[in-house]
Amino acid sequence: MSASSPTAVIAATGLFTPEQSISNAELVEAYNAWAELENARNADEIAVGTREPLTPSSVEFIEKASGIKSRFVLDKTGVLDPERMVPHLPERSNDELSIMAEMAVAAARQAIAAWGKPVSEIGAVLCAASNMPRPYPALSIEVQQALGIDGFAFDMNVACSSATFGLKTAADFIASGSVKAVLMVNPEVCSAHLNFKDRDSHFIFGDVATAVIVESADQAGPGGWDILGTRLKTVFSNNIRNNFGFLNNAAPEGIGKPDKMFVQQGRRVFKDVVPMVSEMILSHANDLGLEPSGLKRLWLHQANINMNEMIGRKVLGRDPEPAENVIILDDYANTSSAGSVIAFHLHQENMAAGDVGLICSFGAGYSAGTVFVRKRG
Repeated sequence: MSASSPTAVIAATGLFTPEQSISNAELVEAYNAWAELENARNADEIAVGTREPLTPSSVEFIEKASGIKSRFVLDKTGVLDPERMVPHLPERSNDELSIMAEMAVAAARQAIAAWGKPVSEIGAVLCAASNMPRPYPALSIEVQQALGIDGFAFDMNVACSSATFGLKTAADFIASGSVKAVLMVNPEVCSAHLNFKDRDSHFIFGDVATAVIVESADQAGPGGWDILGTRLKTVFSNNIRNNFGFLNNAAPEGIGKPDKMFVQQGRRVFKDVVPMVSEMILSHANDLGLEPSGLKRLWLHQANINMNEMIGRKVLGRDPEPAENVIILDDYANTSSAGSVIAFHLHQENMAAGDVGLICSFGAGYSAGTVFVRKRG
């Protein structure tokens, strides 16, 4: 495999995982209890045929549809309460570190410790995530302040592709000479925007935060990963959407409706995204002079095991070995932008200097990003 000389290196990564986890069995029990309560509340309408009864969920349905077996969350008590079905995350004062900043800082400190250099060498902080806690001040600036980093910071949101868009942005800053090192964080509190009362999606998401340090190749020490190439793509689609935002206040009749949380047309997404992402990966690899079948590892967005397996087959031209196409869905579920970074952070073992892999994300927008990397000696 060959590619142009890299200018940026992924030097270190970090991961914050919440202490609490919810199994499929626990989630199904809570959903079914809620569904029974709803059916009882609406028994008269169901009896005369003006309302359809809610269908129970099941562990078998979840695992066949997604490959997910459990998910980490910040608060399981609220999620599993049939009278609530949403995490309980108390609002913090303006003088306290916000919950998403706290998660991001924890992941960032792990990455900084692994990097082994002072934060004074970091010139920019990017917060790339699918949801932000507020319009302003930017969460990235809060993280920057908490870590004692100078320079500049800003937030960016491209849904599940935010991390790869962030990696490209970081690499471009370094290539332009703007900074020598960038910290990118991906805090995701997905449990707060998931509708746990929707049987088709109540199992999808989990909470987590990841962090990546990207630095200039001319100052990087041994180890890490050369960034060989980055590419982004967007195509507008309503098949994954969330209509929550400040304009809801100007149309209060819609506040609290299901479209103000995560909504997706799963089958349409599968049909549209798999070929789009597969073709994008193959085209990008060809332009870099890389042979896709020679990729040693795929760290794909962790949305659905069936999507990942199909993309893996299309890219490698065969059924991937388990270690080649990394799956962390079973433990973490879908963690939006953080998923591909979790996979990369946890599964870099047995890779030799010169081995090439792919970090790839895809999601709402539609959006997709590819980052080819090579193990450094």
